[in-house]
Amino acid sequence: MKRIKNYKSRIAVPILAMMLVVACTAAPTPAAAPSATVPAALPTTTEASTKPTPALSVATTNPPTTAVSIAVTPVQEVNPDANQEHTNAPEINHMNIQIGETVLTATLAANSSADALKEALSAGPIAINMRDYGNMEKVGSLGITLPRNDEQITTEAGDIILYQGNAFVIYYAPNAWNFTRLGKISGLSAQELKDILGDGDVTVTLSLPQE
Repeated sequence: MKRIKNYKSRIAVPILAMMLVVACTAAPTPAAAPSATVPAALPTTTEASTKPTPALSVATTNPPTTAVSIAVTPVQEVNPDANQEHTNAPEINHMNIQIGETVLTATLAANSSADALKEALSAGPIAINMRDYGNMEKVGSLGITLPRNDEQITTEAGDIILYQGNAFVIYYAPNAWNFTRLGKISGLSAQELKDILGDGDVTVTLSLPQE
């Protein structure tokens, strides 16, 4: 009996050990901890940056218009009576030439030279000492200088000429040169004019007609 008991105990130990192993192997293996999910890499370019940038619309503003102030001058009333008087005023376009006791009348030219001579005569008569030159003219200094309007002229008896701006010339015979015409004595022949002027020096007085 003792031997059988020992035999059972010897068999029981390995069986228990085997059962222990089986129990250990049959135990459920603990689940592994879930691995962390690595998010996918973010795109380096965002959606906002990939969208095309809309073109900017710039509104052009015209420069402000500058207001212009225009001064209006009131129209002055014209006195018709005064204008009538000015229109009816005679324009002096003649000059007296006194040689001794004879007074000749010359019609003045329409230029600035004759106008300047009239302006000078408006202050009073001008006396000129004249001498004969070339058996065709009498010439003397005016004592003043007038504006020149020179042109090529072939003179006739009675032509009154300005030479070099300050010499007064009365022609009684033809001559051709660049002169300024001041006026003309009409109604006399060349011989009649020469007789009045005489052969030698003569004093001639210029004046405006008396109104």
